[in-house]
Amino acid sequence: MEATANTDEIKLRHVETDVLIPKMLREKAKELCAEKVEAFNHCCKDSGFFMVFKCREENSALKECLTVHYKDPVLFEECKQEYIKEKLEFLRTGTPAKSRKQKLPASM
Repeated sequence: MEATANTDEIKLRHVETDVLIPKMLREKAKELCAEKVEAFNHCCKDSGFFMVFKCREENSALKECLTVHYKDPVLFEECKQEYIKEKLEFLRTGTPAKSRKQKLPASM
């Protein structure tokens, strides 16, 4: 399979569509909801044992934000296309995306 192949023509396995792409989607949703993630984390650190009771509002806001992005078909499609590009690059080079990203010099 060539890296220049049309990403719409790529056949994905069940694990890719049901596990790997949704994992990317969750990571992107966390980035998009970073402010709410931070507010929830801050509340939990400040509340200690009582966080279950004291952080309900922050938890609800975080869940709502994440759910909006989880259900966004446009974001899912973006993640799918990104996954396919990474897969094609792996097939072309034999190097996983994580390894390619980690090859930057540490002294930057």
